[in-house]
Amino acid sequence: MHETSHDTAFCIGCGAGFSGDRLDVAEPVVDTLIERGLPAAIMFETLAERTLALAQLARQNNPDHGYEPKLRELLEPILGKCVRHGIPVIGNFGAANPMAAARMIAALGRELALPPFQIAVLEGDDIRDRLTPEQWDIAESDTSLQVDPAQVIAANVYLGAADIATALRHGALIVVTGRVADPALALGPLLWHFDWSLDDWQRLAAGTLAGHLLECGSQVSGGYFADPGFKEVPNMANIGFPIAQVSHDGDILIGKASNTGGLVSEQTVKEQLLYEIHDPAAYLTPDVILDISNVTVTAAGPDQVRVSGARGKPRPARLKATLSFSSGWLGEGEISYAGPNALARAQLAAQILRERIAQRQLQVRYRIDLIGVASVHDSDDGALLASLPPELDHNDVRVRLAAVAEDKAQAETAAREVLALYCDGPAGGGGVRWHLTQRIGTQSYLLPREQIETRLHYLNSHANQPEVL
Repeated sequence: MHETSHDTAFCIGCGAGFSGDRLDVAEPVVDTLIERGLPAAIMFETLAERTLALAQLARQNNPDHGYEPKLRELLEPILGKCVRHGIPVIGNFGAANPMAAARMIAALGRELALPPFQIAVLEGDDIRDRLTPEQWDIAESDTSLQVDPAQVIAANVYLGAADIATALRHGALIVVTGRVADPALALGPLLWHFDWSLDDWQRLAAGTLAGHLLECGSQVSGGYFADPGFKEVPNMANIGFPIAQVSHDGDILIGKASNTGGLVSEQTVKEQLLYEIHDPAAYLTPDVILDISNVTVTAAGPDQVRVSGARGKPRPARLKATLSFSSGWLGEGEISYAGPNALARAQLAAQILRERIAQRQLQVRYRIDLIGVASVHDSDDGALLASLPPELDHNDVRVRLAAVAEDKAQAETAAREVLALYCDGPAGGGGVRWHLTQRIGTQSYLLPREQIETRLHYLNSHANQPEVL
């Protein structure tokens, strides 16, 4: 039985920084937490802004889907160890269907012949049934964007850490959420362990900072950091995911899983500290306004960095909600040209595509790139591409067309023009692919927090029906 303590430090490991992260990195984190012998938890952050919309589409196709599609693979290597050692697992991997995720985890526990354990499901973030965006203030979006409520796929508010702490106090070993603020995945277990008050702004700020450093997985331990010759990171194929050791007073020690690659340094921590921070003195979260303007970052040993000095202000009166909506279709096509005169043949292919789109009067907005030659720094009108002298020595060029349209057939027709280049284009084209994707737009709002009601459901891994407390 876990007991809160004002003296014992608490460790939080991170097992994923996004949906699509490596599936074999959580086990070394859990092994390290066990070795340290301190009270601990592990968090999984798997929700980007559009991930929930994709999950809602999956749930529409199958009511038992809609949660993180690789959830079983994420948890199977660690679930037994966490159950046996009492290490809670907190994750927003419930996505659009947290209850289905909980049932899958319960079934996995039974398959692994584990003793019964409690799963908590946090609901209340899904607000599609009470959309009133005309009454909310737009935040972080193009204010001219018009959202048709009929086109909304997902609408979710960012919840805080208090319900996660409550679930842990009620004995949950697994806490499944949908949309919560990323740092809340770490702050929740810290609230539980240290029994911090919900208006202790300085400690809430420290816990939020720990969560912010962990939320992107290996970004704080060398991922998304390496730049050969300038910033070297060892053994990135075996990069270790991070662990934060937090004291009752909010001092943070950032490290990583034992016997792994990667790097935890003052520089990696500072880069993640500033990641997605708009105002260093006012990082808004549902739990606290975090001020990092006086944070200090100090090396404390090999792959260990101490972080302190977070300050907090009372939590905002409003919560952020993100609406995801259908925004037309994206048609993509690619074809490669290699060998002598490859650039000239690729430029001819681009010219043909422009002429074909015009001839067929396709109602699309498009751009054509020569990947590796003129893509990232070119404009949609292809001015850079057109200006390239064909005698440049590029003997391996890939042409990419991207066309967006409200009408699915228009986007598909444009993309198929690349396929037609196999026989109807310049010599030597090959490696054609084309793909059609539903586009998802997002718009963020601020709404009064009193409009949001949360619910916790509890499911015993050996039971069939959840219990609401």
